[in-house]
Amino acid sequence: MRPYQLLIIIALFITTAIQAQNDLPLRLDDSQIKSLPNLINPALQSNLEKELNKVPEWKKLIAQNKMAVGVIDLSDPKDAKYARVNDNQMMYAASLPKIAVLLTAMDAIEKGELKETPAITNDLKLMISKSDNQASTRMIDRLGFAKIASVMTDKKYNLYDKINGGLWVGKRYAASGPTNREPLKNLSHAATVAQVCKYYYLLANGKLVNDKRSKQMLDIMENPALHHKFVNTLDLIAPDARLFRKSGSWKNFHSDSILVWGKDATRRYILVALIDDANGESIIRNLVVPVEKALKKALSV
Repeated sequence: MRPYQLLIIIALFITTAIQAQNDLPLRLDDSQIKSLPNLINPALQSNLEKELNKVPEWKKLIAQNKMAVGVIDLSDPKDAKYARVNDNQMMYAASLPKIAVLLTAMDAIEKGELKETPAITNDLKLMISKSDNQASTRMIDRLGFAKIASVMTDKKYNLYDKINGGLWVGKRYAASGPTNREPLKNLSHAATVAQVCKYYYLLANGKLVNDKRSKQMLDIMENPALHHKFVNTLDLIAPDARLFRKSGSWKNFHSDSILVWGKDATRRYILVALIDDANGESIIRNLVVPVEKALKKALSV
């Protein structure tokens, strides 16, 4: 083998390794996946609290348990960092818990309980990208509330627990029909920041169902059709970043959740917010810049 051929092979190997690091889902070993409490980073936590408390309105809402925020820094996937406020405060989350339906559908497809058809695939895309209520209701009817609850409480994920609650879908996105409200607060569509952050963290690492199904879910969640809240700001400050997202709004309840995957590794993170306030949409839109400041300050430590 000639020297230049060896150099080409080495260059290709390095390029492939870099591309693998940039691909989603990430491919960390199970031993490298940590629980959220073990990801808490003091520097990021301090920076997040400082940025949020700069705004008197936000500080007040946080004190009243009406604003919850969580962020996971994925700039180094092997050393992910978590910070949060009110992350176990369960709130009504409107359409955000449709991600629970998405996971349940993938679980059912993988187990042969639901046939993967073009109609199913189309409804899943409509449910997430456009937050289409009719498509969501069709998926809920296909799966059933018991199946959704069983996946959310599955020990593999533990996305809903009896102490703090979490992700829950107990009502069709329609005016009528049976219900299966969650037991702690009797909410029909619920979430906590902690459990949604966990959902995205497992998804980013290919751990929801398996690598293949996680990749399908990421494909469905990418390029959201609705450009408000987090996406409104990210369209302006990070137009080249890949965005995987689901939001929700109903009356005073506003929520958003996103995986941001920038070309630069310093802009790779999960961000989740739940707000109980009439100005919730605006608050969520204005959260992105201060959260990114907190992330950058923590990276510089």
